[in-house]
Amino acid sequence: MGENVILVTGATGVLGREVLDRARRTGLPVRAMTRRTTLPDDPGVTWVTADLESGEGLDAAFDGVATIIHCASDTRKPKHDIPGWRFLLDAAKRAGVGHIVNISIVGVDRIPYSYYKIKVEGERLLAESGIPWSNLRATQFPALLDTAFGVLSKGPVVPVPSKTVCQPVDPGEVADRLVELAQGAPAGRVADMGGPRVYGATDLARSWLKAVGRRRWILPVRVPGKAGAGFRAGGLVTPENAVGVRTWEDYLAAKPSR
Repeated sequence: MGENVILVTGATGVLGREVLDRARRTGLPVRAMTRRTTLPDDPGVTWVTADLESGEGLDAAFDGVATIIHCASDTRKPKHDIPGWRFLLDAAKRAGVGHIVNISIVGVDRIPYSYYKIKVEGERLLAESGIPWSNLRATQFPALLDTAFGVLSKGPVVPVPSKTVCQPVDPGEVADRLVELAQGAPAGRVADMGGPRVYGATDLARSWLKAVGRRRWILPVRVPGKAGAGFRAGGLVTPENAVGVRTWEDYLAAKPSR
């Protein structure tokens, strides 16, 4: 296997697909990892089957890999992410991987939400692994907000967290940054990455409803506990790192009509 092989985990996900597209453009050998046993015919990419939940197939998948861009995450059963991290790190050590680039979320250390706690633990395991690493925290992807509003708007009222702001960032732009990091030296925790604008949650809901042609009441709801306090304190945004270009309005304008 040639040098400088980049492997992408979670290569079939929203972010993974974007990362894979950017990695292809580098001209470096690229490997994409999936749990699927039927692999796509994808020019310029070597697809491999491996499972982070069990560790099966990781040694073969990582053989000859210089850099891993880790995008895989089980959002439905996030508790699987921690065993997945351990399998990934152990296999990466055996394979002599020289750099792991991880994607995380802005606010994971400020909002005690269960999934965020798992992301923080993953960051800790990486930092303590002894493998050189880079870690990027990004704000919310528009598709996530889109899905949430789609669910919340099924009734006559759309509940949204009160006094909460968000900063949607384009996943393609995050992918650009991850691939840039993968081609550079391990940098530890790098500057957070946010979209170009900060929006109130109610404003996001209002613009989404207009874009999809739905009439609903918007109901600001005070989220209780420390997580709600973190939302209201601006834990989801990084206005000092508003480096994204594509806006929420751009995303809505590109949505197919419903």
